[in-house]
Amino acid sequence: MIIITGGAGFIGSCLHAALRARGEETVIVDWLGAEGKWRNIARHAPERLLAPEALDDFLAGHPAVTAVFHLGAISETTARDGDLIWRTNIDLSARLWAWCVRYGARFIYASSAATYGAADRSELFSDDPAMLDSLRPLNLYGWSKHVFDRQVMARLARGEAAPPQWAGLKFFNVFGPNEYHKGKMISVVKVKYDEVSRGLPARLFRSDVRKLADGAQARDFIWVGDVVDVMLWLLDNPRVSGLFNCGTGVARTYLDLAHAVCDAMGVPRQVEFIDMPANLRGQYQSYTRADMTRLRAAGYGRPFTTLEDGVRRYVRDYLAAPDPYL
Repeated sequence: MIIITGGAGFIGSCLHAALRARGEETVIVDWLGAEGKWRNIARHAPERLLAPEALDDFLAGHPAVTAVFHLGAISETTARDGDLIWRTNIDLSARLWAWCVRYGARFIYASSAATYGAADRSELFSDDPAMLDSLRPLNLYGWSKHVFDRQVMARLARGEAAPPQWAGLKFFNVFGPNEYHKGKMISVVKVKYDEVSRGLPARLFRSDVRKLADGAQARDFIWVGDVVDVMLWLLDNPRVSGLFNCGTGVARTYLDLAHAVCDAMGVPRQVEFIDMPANLRGQYQSYTRADMTRLRAAGYGRPFTTLEDGVRRYVRDYLAAPDPYL
């Protein structure tokens, strides 16, 4: 049995579909809510769906769980309730870690590229645990993920027991099907697709960084299928543990992304620049690029999907299809 927290969400539901295709028994821990999240798992119903508040009681029964994929979190980069973030993103992670240690289950959890903060050079995006103390996240969400990463490394440094396999994955900018419930946290690919579908130009934020041209802000955009492949590879390689970046290793500009969306839709490239909202200024990462050295050294050898190929697949196979769900 495999538990997936956040299993009805974006990445979680895509992982769930892949695990079900492999014949795995799954338990999803999530709220379905009223935003249509149920559609993410409509084609791949789990054996059991638990509300997050029922998880502790479920685990107290000592179920035969082989692995926990802990993907559930409050992921809004504009979140403000520090106490709620601590309970949800840190305390729950710590309880699950302890449970996996006690009962011998493997533990793979979602960290985030938001932990890197305002780093603007490739060499600063290293997932080497020795670099953790130098990171300065820009927002509460990134800070919460950073706190748990540091807690994990502190436990190991003290010689405390760990799950038989553990991995923290610093997800970069993931895009793909089943993200439609995410509101303001939806990927830029989907936002640009919606704008262009309405006959508008693709709108991008003007740069708020001196000497950085509008549209030149760059991120490491990764297709959700590649993220799932990394998690399945970890499941198939139980001797691999560690903190790993999960990106492509390539930074692409937002202008590249806007052009890729227009090209995939078969329309002329049209881009308009707008002012960045005040609540994002000073909290906006203008550059990210995953250093994938450590994951590659651990044995992961598959190539990553290019931005153009991922956007094309997302647009043609999902967004423009009658049923856009995985």
